[in-house]
Amino acid sequence: MKKVFKVSLLAAAVVLTAACNGKTEAETNAAEPVADKAIEFKDVQEKAAYAIGSSFSGQFNVMLEKQAEIGMPLNKELVLKGITDTLNGSGQLTDEEIQSTLTAYGEQVQAAAEKQLKEEAAKVAEEGKKFLEENAKKEGVTVTDTGLQYSVITKADGPKPTAEDTVTVHYVGTLIDGTEFDSSVKRGQPATFPLNQVIPGWTEGLQLMSVGEKYKFVIPADLAYGDQGAGTIPAGSTLLFDVELLSIKAPEADTPAEMPAEQEHTEAATAE
Repeated sequence: MKKVFKVSLLAAAVVLTAACNGKTEAETNAAEPVADKAIEFKDVQEKAAYAIGSSFSGQFNVMLEKQAEIGMPLNKELVLKGITDTLNGSGQLTDEEIQSTLTAYGEQVQAAAEKQLKEEAAKVAEEGKKFLEENAKKEGVTVTDTGLQYSVITKADGPKPTAEDTVTVHYVGTLIDGTEFDSSVKRGQPATFPLNQVIPGWTEGLQLMSVGEKYKFVIPADLAYGDQGAGTIPAGSTLLFDVELLSIKAPEADTPAEMPAEQEHTEAATAE
């Protein structure tokens, strides 16, 4: 998910850039950038000052790009005009006007960002819906009442876990486009966690498995992270997991269990 900077960060970047950036208005308004004469720094403090200005200016340019991405572009010339005017003591807005303007703009940014996220989540969800419809037609795929889809990769006879058990598994998680977002296999260490503390699709699906079996799960967004997303998983995502159930352990009172890396995303989703 794309991160949108807060207006307070914007204001801080402007102040810091203003404090360190030595460009003039004439240079700013030039149609084509003109290379300045090489600067000879007298000491490390002067070089550090220039480096700070360059660093913050680079960060500020990234922020401007982010604003444009959500449909809230800022006029760079006016930003620089505000910097130079304020440095010269000829700012055209009072402190109160600056604060009220940034507050109002911040609300607009937030609304634009939320709208973009909803649109992106809706698009991802629609793609997931189509994927689920096609996958359900494949031979060997079973669809449960909740919409969870699974197929058996390796069959075995053994005990099945309950929702209260702690299980140890190996797994690989991907998006429908094949992007891998988590893998205990790649880390070389299986994951152990209480089955009732993961996303609903896992809680339901693993109870279908016997120790030693391997399943492929296709989990709809509403059984995963819904319209919130998690980490690198976009909102509205349908998720694919190849899972091998290695062992089951009955619950023990007051004994914390190790959680898989994937669980850092699931806790927020299952807390609902």
